[in-house]
Amino acid sequence: MSELWELFVSFARAGVFGFGGGPSMIPLIQVEVVELRGWLSRDAFLDAFAFGNALPGPIATKLAGYVGYQVAGPVGAAVGLFAITVPTILAMLALAGAYARFRGNPLVQRFLAGVRPVVVALLALVVWDFAPTALLVAPTWWANAPLWAIAVAATWVSLRRDPHPALLIVVGGLLGLLVAP
Repeated sequence: MSELWELFVSFARAGVFGFGGGPSMIPLIQVEVVELRGWLSRDAFLDAFAFGNALPGPIATKLAGYVGYQVAGPVGAAVGLFAITVPTILAMLALAGAYARFRGNPLVQRFLAGVRPVVVALLALVVWDFAPTALLVAPTWWANAPLWAIAVAATWVSLRRDPHPALLIVVGGLLGLLVAP
């Protein structure tokens, strides 16, 4: 199978099955890119995810473009972007009419109520999966305490002030220069 076809299949699959939008696609993209295809290491994926969040736009498309570029250059980036967006655009257009017609149906409302917690669980899975790589760099907990402090401070500031993610990432990077093991 050619690399371009593998890129298309991987990102189309993440796009089609990533219910809830970009953040819910991250675990699916990670499985495709890191575990199944080995295009990026876990650390490289975490770095791409972190830097991608500092840029405007949906994270899934940024990852598709980045990974595609890493695998097959500019053509790979185009294939990744096409694959992550076009199938879902077509599905959205197909479902828009049905949703408009049936959105008041109690079964549809209950179905969507069941989908929302799954999206939250998928986001929690991303945190669970990234935490050891991001917060357990040194061999002992105490040596990693500054990284945990940065994570706790970023969470607190996010909840209290709602800053732009790029600002948090830049400040976290600067703090990392000072305190990371």
